[in-house]
Amino acid sequence: MRILLAGGGTAGHTSPLLATADALRRLDPEVEITCLGTARGLETTVVPAAGYPLELVPPVPLPRRPGADLLRVPGRLRAAVRATYDVLDRVRPDVVVGYGGYVSVPAYLAARRRGVPVVVHEQNALPGLGNKLGARVARRVCTSFPDTPLRHAEYVGLPVRRMIATLDRAAVRAEARAFFGLDPDRPTLMVTGGSQGAQSLNRSVSGAAAALASAGVQVLHVQGKHGGAEPGPATPGAPPYVVLDFCDRMDLALAAADLTICRAGANSVVEAAATGLPAVFVPLPIGNGEQRRNAAPVVEAGGALLVEDGDLTTDWVVEHAVPLVTDPARLAAMGAAAVALVPRDADEALARIVLEVGGGAR
Repeated sequence: MRILLAGGGTAGHTSPLLATADALRRLDPEVEITCLGTARGLETTVVPAAGYPLELVPPVPLPRRPGADLLRVPGRLRAAVRATYDVLDRVRPDVVVGYGGYVSVPAYLAARRRGVPVVVHEQNALPGLGNKLGARVARRVCTSFPDTPLRHAEYVGLPVRRMIATLDRAAVRAEARAFFGLDPDRPTLMVTGGSQGAQSLNRSVSGAAAALASAGVQVLHVQGKHGGAEPGPATPGAPPYVVLDFCDRMDLALAAADLTICRAGANSVVEAAATGLPAVFVPLPIGNGEQRRNAAPVVEAGGALLVEDGDLTTDWVVEHAVPLVTDPARLAAMGAAAVALVPRDADEALARIVLEVGGGAR
């Protein structure tokens, strides 16, 4: 069976795509997988690194507001669909799976016109424009959250990588902290704004470096490509404050941490909940409110706090995050509340659906 997986841009699309690809290979080692992306996304790095062939087509951004960019969409879309026809004719997939983002709309349109069945997976609690379109032409529509408003939606969960879905944080904590150069026994805060980073979050947390150090807290700060984490010079004997631009071992980062402060993209929410890591979710202040909706089930269950981007100041970190990360009993209660909320086998659940649809395609 030949399968084309379409998705890219950020880790929000590429991570579940790769988790599904790995699950497909486990379930059917003979399956032929090709990924579809654009030259501007994270997929150009992570897909080849994972060992999957990658085809590129022109991106088709969908502006949220009227303007000159909106007028350019039809021409861009026609070019991207033509390029996707070429990919379909070379690859001849039995099924196309779309994860949203710039690349999925031309994939959905080209697949429909070529008579190739489509499976849609939506990461967020509120769907994007691309997957709203995809849901109209898809054989199956799968979601990460149970109440996502898409027609014919079925809740399967968010595919996450096996190294995270099966992670026992306590069992590998010592190894994880050693990997990042952290102390094995200190309370540990992990900060991440996702693959793109979050400068406001980076500045607010790193501004509290002195208070965190005074409380004996060490920090693993994945600042992203835009930077902004400035904890100042290290003081001899102080707890480590490790700043990384990118982390390709998020399983170890999750295991090293006692608490995370992060955005509320679907990957961040599900990976923290699935591994029982207490979180402070800081939704992206733009978009359609999907990040707030993503975080809501975990927050309502007591597994996380939600703080608006404008409220996450250095003072907030000092007054609230420092006491929380140094309170093992409260952290344990939060972790227990979160861990049972999300399925850990969504990768294989989605893969079985893809194989079912692809197997009945001809």
